Amino acid sequence: MDTPADERIDHRFKGLPPDADGTTVAALTAERRNLFTGGFTTPVLALSEEHLEHNLALMETYTERHGLAFAPHGKTSMAPQLFARQLDRGAWGITLAVPHQVRVARAFRVPRVFLANELVDPAALRWLARELEADPDFRFICYVDSLEGVAQMNAALTGAGATRPVDVVIELAAGAEARTGVRTESECHALADAVAATTTLRLVGIAGYEGEVPDASPATVAAWLRRLTALVTDFDAAGRFDALTEIVLSAGGSAWFDAVAEVFAELPPLSHPVLKLLRSGAYVSHDNGAYRERTPFNRIPEEGELHAAFTLWTQVVSRPTPHQAFLNAGKRDAAFDLHLPQPHTIRSPDGTTRPATGITVTGLSDQHAWVRTEADLNVGDWVGLGMSHPCTIFDKWQLIPLTTPNGTVTEYIRTYF
Repeated sequence: MDTPADERIDHRFKGLPPDADGTTVAALTAERRNLFTGGFTTPVLALSEEHLEHNLALMETYTERHGLAFAPHGKTSMAPQLFARQLDRGAWGITLAVPHQVRVARAFRVPRVFLANELVDPAALRWLARELEADPDFRFICYVDSLEGVAQMNAALTGAGATRPVDVVIELAAGAEARTGVRTESECHALADAVAATTTLRLVGIAGYEGEVPDASPATVAAWLRRLTALVTDFDAAGRFDALTEIVLSAGGSAWFDAVAEVFAELPPLSHPVLKLLRSGAYVSHDNGAYRERTPFNRIPEEGELHAAFTLWTQVVSRPTPHQAFLNAGKRDAAFDLHLPQPHTIRSPDGTTRPATGITVTGLSDQHAWVRTEADLNVGDWVGLGMSHPCTIFDKWQLIPLTTPNGTVTEYIRTYF
């Protein structure tokens, strides 16, 4: 399979230098062009190598310190180069959400995948059965949350002639009105009985997502997490994990991983070692909006601080009134589902920079950002925008320059959405 480095630069990739068309990503990387002077066109999204490495190191040490295994949610970036960096820093595996994402991960030989969803697509299950049979070292775990789902998974895997059972964890819902998952403990026990009655599925643990707790607070999140740990303890006492060598207990988004660490540390000894699997993913790039406001590191500053790694560089293309400006980036380029982009830097054509004080993005059209300004802002100036919600910025860019603080591009991060 061709690697991202082998791909040819062309019109598919936004913001890259037009004079690089036809060359490979590897060759362009070797040129170490500068983002600001090397022919890149606006808008162009850049990822800070310095901040990326800081964030990777911070979560590596955090999970080690708290005795957690780590399967960061890869759907945030869908970038195998970032998967590799996470695995190199000790991640157990990668968490994903849908079958296509698993196929991407396996194409790049990710050895362990946690699918945070119930998998009932027959075509995907046939592919999974073949993948598990072809690679005895591949570890795959997914949710189950319904009797119907178990029946459909069993039928599809039986029809596919599956030779290895699929490891599953029962998902406990984070509340009566939460997203997916089993609502009550008694239903969880019934679901475990249904899994045990198959030969195609193997129950390996309990999991859930605390980010869906209604009206989440430290107290309500911790209360739900204690339901999760109580359930895995009850299952163990009932002998449901007797045939295993390891029990899986998993939770963890990007907003409450401190609560996960605290409550998982309270788990009493079980009959087998427990893989306490945290799944937070948005930490890789962090952001200038949603996650900056609610990261656990705001509550526990002594543990460290994540750094926003993305900047969307745009250009002023219109200055129709003294207090109005328009940038050449909009909904096609910027994350906007939670917060609008936040200007942080102005770069003049002569290379001088200054803080974007007095500048506010007030709205986005398809290809324009509406700006209210009290600053000296001129047509042709570059404006650096901080992004909110990293989960919806990676998917708008297929090849992202990774830059040093002075703008030198050291790598191009390929995404697969």
